Amino acid sequence: MRSACKTIGVVFVYAVCACWLVTGGVVAGEKKLRSMKYTPRTKQQAVAWQRALRPRLFRLLRMDDLVARKTPIPFGPKIVSSKREKGYLLQEVEINSTPTRRMKIMLTVPTDLEGRLPAVVCIAGHGGTRRSCYDSDDYYRRFARVLAESGYVTISTDVGQHKIHEKGRALMGERLWDLMRCVDFLASLDRVDSRRIGCAGLSLGGEMAMWLGAMDERVRATVSAGFLTKMDQMEQDHCMCWKFPGLRELVDYADIYSLTAPRALLCQNGLKEPASQFPVPLAREALAEIELIYADFGQPENVALAVHEGGHVVDLPSLSAFLENHLGNRESTVRPNAPKGVDAPHR
Repeated sequence: MRSACKTIGVVFVYAVCACWLVTGGVVAGEKKLRSMKYTPRTKQQAVAWQRALRPRLFRLLRMDDLVARKTPIPFGPKIVSSKREKGYLLQEVEINSTPTRRMKIMLTVPTDLEGRLPAVVCIAGHGGTRRSCYDSDDYYRRFARVLAESGYVTISTDVGQHKIHEKGRALMGERLWDLMRCVDFLASLDRVDSRRIGCAGLSLGGEMAMWLGAMDERVRATVSAGFLTKMDQMEQDHCMCWKFPGLRELVDYADIYSLTAPRALLCQNGLKEPASQFPVPLAREALAEIELIYADFGQPENVALAVHEGGHVVDLPSLSAFLENHLGNRESTVRPNAPKGVDAPHR
């Protein structure tokens, strides 16, 4: 993962190999990894596996108390800026993430369409901001702007921080919670069809799209770009912000992605990715593991890997086609008159 984190390249000579031969594959003091690995089973058993795994991950992410809240956290929205673009209104809004912390979002709402619209949470990676998916053409291909111009409601927030905001939380948990609050906010808008919410991101954004699609069942379609890999790969030459206590003992990435099933999932990896980053052969190995649960659900067509000619970038054609296929704009019509503003959230 290309990151702002400082990393130190170290070459290891694995003397452990000899120990592996002597002990038959078990190293003294080594913790067992991936105890919740998904293996083929019945559809009913697959659902039970998902229901057992999600709470355990929420606890490791130190956000189980937030997820279990019975009283919704009010948004307390405050519009920071507003700009009318061609076909949509772009706003920067500040809302409550938790009862004690505020967060900023970018929000676009089409101005020339009526009816309830599909919506997408757009997620930037390391070094990116809530504006990057709209403005950056180098890696993100301005995919959020393209979606906004195509009639989607879009939302984005910052997840690239490496600072824990609240005592007792975990970095990945805070990142995921802020994205779930984006889904909360979208679902509260009268203009949004809450049955057609998706997410998409690149690099760290692709990782967070994986987490959001896996852990929030309101997300109907997920695009995870520039991330599909295995945890062993991420242990070398990558920002280690992905790792937290207990994670590897429980799952690998294929298992997290498997929590998305049977909802739609598209991963994207480029042929020009270096071998040290997110190479296609490794992505295909991980995909083969994810495909198991989609087969068990009887919906193998809902998961795919788009291999493109680029490097660490969003593949815009496959992203657009995938979201149109699974979220679409079939229920919207052209508005005769543009609205004066964005609908207020319900809370």
